[in-house]
Amino acid sequence: MGAAAGETASRDAGRTRGAIARWRLWITLTVLVLIIHIPFFGLPYFWDELGQFVPAALDILHDGAWVPRSAAPNSHPPGVMAYLALVWRIFGYSIPATRTAMLLLAGTAASATSLLAGRLTRGFGRIPTFVATLLLLLDPLFYMQSMLAQLDMPAMLFTVLALLLFLEDRHAAAALACTALVIAKETGALLPLVLGLALLLDPQRRESALYYLAPFVLLAAWFLALHSATGHVFGNAGYTEYNIAYSLNPVRAAFSLVRRSYYLFVADFRWVGTVAIVLAWKKTRIFSTRAWTIVWCFLAGHVLLVSFFGGAELERYLLPVLPLLYIAMGAAWMAVTPLWRNLGIASTAAGLVVGLFLNPPYPFPFENNLALVDFVQLHRAAARFLEETYSDRPIYTAWPLTQALRDPAFGYVGRKMKTVETSDLHFSRLNSLPANDVPVLVLYSRSWTPSWGVTYWPWVRRFLTQFYQYERAMNAAEVQRHFGLLPVRRWDQRGQWIEIYARPGSAGR
Repeated sequence: MGAAAGETASRDAGRTRGAIARWRLWITLTVLVLIIHIPFFGLPYFWDELGQFVPAALDILHDGAWVPRSAAPNSHPPGVMAYLALVWRIFGYSIPATRTAMLLLAGTAASATSLLAGRLTRGFGRIPTFVATLLLLLDPLFYMQSMLAQLDMPAMLFTVLALLLFLEDRHAAAALACTALVIAKETGALLPLVLGLALLLDPQRRESALYYLAPFVLLAAWFLALHSATGHVFGNAGYTEYNIAYSLNPVRAAFSLVRRSYYLFVADFRWVGTVAIVLAWKKTRIFSTRAWTIVWCFLAGHVLLVSFFGGAELERYLLPVLPLLYIAMGAAWMAVTPLWRNLGIASTAAGLVVGLFLNPPYPFPFENNLALVDFVQLHRAAARFLEETYSDRPIYTAWPLTQALRDPAFGYVGRKMKTVETSDLHFSRLNSLPANDVPVLVLYSRSWTPSWGVTYWPWVRRFLTQFYQYERAMNAAEVQRHFGLLPVRRWDQRGQWIEIYARPGSAGR
């Protein structure tokens, strides 16, 4: 009896130490994530934040409307928006509260990545865990998405957490994490599918597969509610067309897969870690375990899923698999000599840091690095000037600036302004507007197309025109000739710009 009691006490003490260690890890990484984002706590909302997710969360806060009214309803479940509404209910609505709420999730995701790395690289010491956590924290995509009120970083959190719990054979808890995952983002349904199938193929664990039906039941309930409220399973016909039919064009789907693969395995010096993975795969059995087979199946499936569906082709869709890649890199570097390991880790880390500041030579989403901050700062400066100078004039421009000017809650203006949305700033669109109806026009760089970039080549422009609706913007001479407007103010910042045109004497009081 005494020996048994001693063993029980020892196990309990071990669990307590483990719990304390996990709490310390979470506190350390969360505080670190918060500290490195301090300069941006008050940064106004960007693009899809102010166009979709924040308005949808405000609808839940103010009206209890789970299907958004202030934004176009779509397939995205309301989990993240409900979380933000709860935070605002407790602490009051503010941009810093939003940023802090998202950063708390990001800190949790970083600590879950560290724990999953320890589980997948057991027997290799602490180096792979440290490497995986370090590279994730340095990754420019993770750094930017950590503070944004969007869905993919929370989806990353619940993906990593579900995998960790699954590998610990805590299947009820893992299924609960998968349920949270699909309520954060519907594409997360791939993970419980993979995990459930893995259990069905394992005779010793087969009975636990039923747990993984729960996410699909809840997701089906959401789509039924969405169809009941909108008449469309995915919220609206335009959203369905863009994210399914448009993206499944063979050329676009193939190009998207190439783009996804390049970003994940090559860009920002990730190619160094990819080489290490290939070498480790060929020369060792590091990745031959059941756990790694499941991880690689999910990673490949997710890359294919977000390549074939999702018209915007945003890199943030890859966030759920990014920690898995860095864990694999950490494990792979253990198969090389210490010199090459250290050089590989250092060069990859340096490439990620450079990628945070340096823009690539091809069009990319501004939200991938600090170009997002340039975009927001330019628009905030222009919005303040417009509010001071043309407060009683309708402002013609493209979304998302129109949305930023319409609502002070987004952090750009102090009062609502009149706007007319032009849908885009292409020459053909603006040239079709009645010339005398436009008192103030705002043009700005909506995409990254520097003169030294790949869009300099005619064949690239032809490809983008044919498959991605690329078209040049109207220039200053054409604005003056068609509308009779003169340039009033221009702002430039790290290759991005915004310019205001107005009729002489049209300034408001």
